[in-house]
Amino acid sequence: MTERSTRFDEKTLGKTQDIRLIRRLFPYIRPYQLMLALAVLLMIGITVMELVIPYITKVAIDRYIVPVYTLAESTPEDGRPRITVNLENAGVNAVVQAHPALFQIKGSSAVILFDDLDRLSRKERLKLRQSDITGVGKMAAALLVAVMISFVLNFALVMMMEYVGQKIMHDLRLALFSHIQNLSVRFFTKNPVGRLVTRVTNDIQNMHEMFTSVIIFVIKDFFLIAGITVVLFYLDWRLAAAAYCIFPIVFYASFKFAGSARAAFRTIRIKIAQINSSFAETIGGMRVIQLFNRQQDNFKTFATINHENYLAGMQQITVFAVFMPLIELMSSVALAIVIFYGGAGIIDQRISLGTLVIFISYLRIFFRPIRDVAEKYNITLNALSSAERIFLAFDETDRISEPRKADALPAPDTIRELAFDAVSFSYVPGEKVLDAVSFAVASNRTLAIVGPTGAGKTSIINLIMRFHDPDAGTVRINGDNIRRYGIRELRSRMALVTQDPFLFSGTIRSNIFGDKANVSEPEIARILDASRCASFISRLPDGIDTVLGESGASLSSGQRQLISIARAMAVDPQLILLDEATSYIDSETEAKIQDALGNLMRNRTAVVIAHRLSTARMADHIIVLHEGRIVESGTHEHLMAREGFYHRMTRFQG
Repeated sequence: MTERSTRFDEKTLGKTQDIRLIRRLFPYIRPYQLMLALAVLLMIGITVMELVIPYITKVAIDRYIVPVYTLAESTPEDGRPRITVNLENAGVNAVVQAHPALFQIKGSSAVILFDDLDRLSRKERLKLRQSDITGVGKMAAALLVAVMISFVLNFALVMMMEYVGQKIMHDLRLALFSHIQNLSVRFFTKNPVGRLVTRVTNDIQNMHEMFTSVIIFVIKDFFLIAGITVVLFYLDWRLAAAAYCIFPIVFYASFKFAGSARAAFRTIRIKIAQINSSFAETIGGMRVIQLFNRQQDNFKTFATINHENYLAGMQQITVFAVFMPLIELMSSVALAIVIFYGGAGIIDQRISLGTLVIFISYLRIFFRPIRDVAEKYNITLNALSSAERIFLAFDETDRISEPRKADALPAPDTIRELAFDAVSFSYVPGEKVLDAVSFAVASNRTLAIVGPTGAGKTSIINLIMRFHDPDAGTVRINGDNIRRYGIRELRSRMALVTQDPFLFSGTIRSNIFGDKANVSEPEIARILDASRCASFISRLPDGIDTVLGESGASLSSGQRQLISIARAMAVDPQLILLDEATSYIDSETEAKIQDALGNLMRNRTAVVIAHRLSTARMADHIIVLHEGRIVESGTHEHLMAREGFYHRMTRFQG
């Protein structure tokens, strides 16, 4: 009996949810807060360098390249630009003596009209402006130093943030994997494999991009915008105010973009998870799809989901197609305003050429983070949508509860008795699978459970293993409620062999013995011989170290079953649970499996779900289930003599 397949609902991601999600990430960020603080310092240094580099250009232009002095002592009332030179320099003095009509002598300095420089020879102009050339060289060197410092700081910041991002995602992925492993079986019947794989892979990778590409750099952009604003208003508040008059439009456009993009990003994440789930389901059920010629129907289902993903992607692209050109337009408008008012300011000598150049440079830098907001917002919403689904998985509490320390019992050294005391159970509320089931099986005895499909046989195994807990009644071991035992300790005393055994990718050795490194070769040989695996394993290329593919597909179903029996033997359990391990096996292989099962069950307590009634005959006691109730119990001979439900089942199987 299995549960109905359901899926946990997607929740709406709003601004309050954003903040809550970010807060929930803090425990994973906290171990690296010192490195993040250092990253913030590096970011401040990078911001300072980005502000300094254009300012160096301004200094080079205004002080050395076009050194137009408007001070009273160097500019008379006519307002014509002049430059001042130092007569203490012999080369400069020689030029002044050669052209006395062009200079006004003022003590140790001389002043010449900027327009009159063209009346001097190139060599004379170079002599007059030798100090300016030296100054330009110094500014160029300062610019290179600033660029190199910025490069080093950026390299350090990127490496540090990549390290922190990788470590946070490493911890988050391990925590999520551990959490999912400890959820109850019920959770995995509700949620498709593709969805869970998306959580652990794609969604966590999206979180990594947010940590490495957004968080610190958003802070950097904030400081950069604030720094540019301060510098521009310091240089010329009127020109800065003229340029900033369009920013309300920019901020409004960014706000509208954020609202429009949210729904598109969230829809895309949902559709990607659905695509993964559909594809994983298709691969897993490929034999059935091809057997019943369902390829066309399955393709239509996948095509529908894929088209919905396409529409969501086009919605996202449409938002970007409007936002990005609009920001470029606003950037050009701001630049045009600066050129118009700045050019007028140069003409009436209110500002210098260097001031106009630095305004243009800073405006280009200013709009860069605003243009980047689209990409960063993309990454942020993508990451928050992923975080939403990651924490939905973390919020799943559908797990089997561990006993409180005060009530916990140590795992039993010997299982003397297993008993069900009026146990009732249902997967879906109101639909009972087991109804007041009671029985007991003593140590070293075998109990067979028989009944038609859907009678609740496998549910009894699930309750013994504590994959589920009963709704009413008690499952007991040695008279104690099994809920008082730790789950790991309880299951370590049991072994389950199912009719469809699962093998992991890896070697046969790892499938049987796990990570045990202290298993001796004689012990390995004994287990392989007792489980009847030795003969076919010896024929494999690498013997017990042969690597198996996914689910052991390279082996026959009988060989996989024998390996699962060997795996059960390797843990040396006290209680054996068999879910009809010979249901799909041919007669020759069945004989080997029955022999291996006999070795496994020898001197152990066993509960066997018997689909074939021939298996039940070997049991010490048989219970017959029908519609969740025990309708008969006893030995094979006793039940046959009663000529009841068991007798009719036996005659039906022939």
